[in-house]
Amino acid sequence: MKYVVVSGGVVSGLGKGVTASSIGLILKSCGFRVTAIKIDPYLNIDAGTMSPIEHGEVYVLDDGGEVDLDLGNYERFMDIKLTRENNITTGKVYKHVLEKERKGDYLGKTVQVVPHITDAIQEWIERAARIPVDGQSGPADVCVIELGGTIGDIESMPFIEALGQFSYRVGSGNFCLIHVSLVPVLNVVGEQKTKPTQHSVRDLRGLGLSPNILACRSTKPLEDNVKAKLSQFCHVPMENVVTLYDCPNIWHVPLLLKEQKADEAILGVLNLKGVAKEPALEEWSLMAKLCDELHVPVRIAVVGKYTELLDSYLSIHKALLHASVARRKKLVIDWISASDLEQGAKKENPDAYKAVWKLLKGADGILVPGGFGNRGVEGKILAAKYARENRVPYLGICLGMQLAVIEFARNVLGLPDANSTELDPNTKNPCVIFMPEGSKTHMGGTMRLGSRRTYLHAKDSKSAKLYGNRGFVDERHRHRYEVNPAMVPRFESSGLTFTGKDETGQRMEIIELPNHPFYIGAQFHPEYRSRPAKPSPLFLGLIGAASGELDIILQQSCQETIVPRPLSNGKLERVYWKKPVSVVYSLCDRVYS
Repeated sequence: MKYVVVSGGVVSGLGKGVTASSIGLILKSCGFRVTAIKIDPYLNIDAGTMSPIEHGEVYVLDDGGEVDLDLGNYERFMDIKLTRENNITTGKVYKHVLEKERKGDYLGKTVQVVPHITDAIQEWIERAARIPVDGQSGPADVCVIELGGTIGDIESMPFIEALGQFSYRVGSGNFCLIHVSLVPVLNVVGEQKTKPTQHSVRDLRGLGLSPNILACRSTKPLEDNVKAKLSQFCHVPMENVVTLYDCPNIWHVPLLLKEQKADEAILGVLNLKGVAKEPALEEWSLMAKLCDELHVPVRIAVVGKYTELLDSYLSIHKALLHASVARRKKLVIDWISASDLEQGAKKENPDAYKAVWKLLKGADGILVPGGFGNRGVEGKILAAKYARENRVPYLGICLGMQLAVIEFARNVLGLPDANSTELDPNTKNPCVIFMPEGSKTHMGGTMRLGSRRTYLHAKDSKSAKLYGNRGFVDERHRHRYEVNPAMVPRFESSGLTFTGKDETGQRMEIIELPNHPFYIGAQFHPEYRSRPAKPSPLFLGLIGAASGELDIILQQSCQETIVPRPLSNGKLERVYWKKPVSVVYSLCDRVYS
C-alpha cells in the first residue's frame, strides 16, 4: 500500500480537500485503485451533531456515517463509495483507546498519547486503507490521506506525531507528503511572498515531517524565482513546487496538477513510474471546458436556513451543477434565506423581504433542501405554495418534502393547523410524525441513516421515468420524522401521489403532483450520490423542467451518449453508442482543439 498525505499550512480554507480529491483522480486515471481518508482533529465522534453554519454540511455515506464534507469531494472526484471508517476524528480515536483501557487491554500500563493514541491512529489508517471502496475486492493501491486543520494547531499534534512515525513504519518509497500552503500577493508591492510558506514548512519539519511536494495556493502562477526560493528554503526540488492558482471551476485543479507534472513527482516519490499509465483525463478536461463555456442560464432558487455559509449546501450545489452541465445550461443559484420570505420579515426588514420575493418569482425552478428546527420553516412552506400554485418546477428534499406535504394539507385539504410534530408537538393534524425507531434522548447517530431502498409504485410518474422505470432505487437518508401514514389516503384522494415507498409500503419516500409540470419531493438525499458524469436523476429532472426540456428527458429511454476519443492529431473525436439510460447526458457536443 502506498500513502499520499495532504497537509495544510498558514491559513485554513486553502482547498486541501479539493487538492486531495484531485490527486486521487489523477492516480486513478493512471490505472491505480485509490481510496481516501479524512482526519478531523476535533473531539466530536463524527460530524452529525455539528451545525452546518460552523462546519459546513454533514455528508452522509452509504453505511450511515455522518462525516465531513470533504468525503463528498473524494466520492465525487474519484467515483468511490467510502465508509464511516474513512473519517478519523480525535473523538473516535480517544473513545476507542479508552474503551480498550476499561476492558484492561493495556495490562495495567499507563495509557498515554504516545504510544497508545498514536499507535491507534496508525492502526486505524491501515485498517481503513484496506477497505474496498470501488466495488472491487481487495485493498486499493494508493490511499490519499487529508490531515484536517492547519500545521501548528494544538489538536492536530497527536496526528502529526502519528504520521511522522507512520512514514518510518511504511518506508520512504511508500509515503509521499504534499503540503498545501499560501503564497500571498501584497497589493502594496505586488510581489509573491514566500515567508508564510517557509515558516509553515519549518514548523512541519520541526514536528518530524518533511514535505516531498509543495502545492502553493496563489492568485496567479508562481514566478520561477519564487519557485527557486521556495525550493531552496523548504528543501524541496524545484520541479516539485506546483501552483494551485485561481481557476474558473474546481474541475480544473486536476488539470493544473497534471500540466505541472505533479503526477510524475508523486509517482517518483512512491516508486510507481514504471507501472503507471499516462493519466487519462480527456473526458474530465472536456467537462471542465464545457462548464466554462456554457452561456444559456437556468436560474434555481434554493430556499434554505443556512444560506449564510454556502458550504452548508455543498452537495446540493454540486448536484445542481452536475445536472446543469449535463443539460448544457449555465447554472445560476439564488440563495434565499427562508426567514426573509415570512410575514415577520415584511415588517422587520422590508427591503430584504421584497428582494427575496423578487428572486423567488424570477426563478426557473425552486429547491427546498433538508434542515432541522423551526427557523425559516414558514418561509419554506410559502416557497412550496408559490411553486405549486404558479406551476414552477419544485424539488423538496427531506424536510423540503415534508413541508410540501404540510403546505398541501393546509391549503388543499383545508387543515390550517396541519404541521409536523417536530415543529408543533401538539398539532391536531400531524402530517409528519416522529419515527418509532428514533431516539428522543440522544442526537448523535440515532436518525434513519445511510442507503435505503425505495420502491417505485407508479410507472407512469415523472420520478419513475427519471430513474429509468426501475422497480427500486437505493438512496441515502438522514431523518427522524416521516409522513404520517394514517393521512396518506386523504392526500391521495386530493391529488397528491406517493410514487415511492419503503419495503413495508408504510414509509413515504417520494411525493409527486401528477398535474404539475414538476413538483416532486424526496425523503432521501439524492444529492449525495450525484457525480460529475452521472448526475442525480431528480436533479436532472428539476434542471430539465426549469429549462423547458423535461419532456425530452422523460420520453427517451434509450439515448445516444457521446464520449470523447483521442485521435492521433491531438483532437478528440465524438463516439456514439446506444446505452439504456434514464437521462440525456453528453460531455461535449463538438470537437475541441
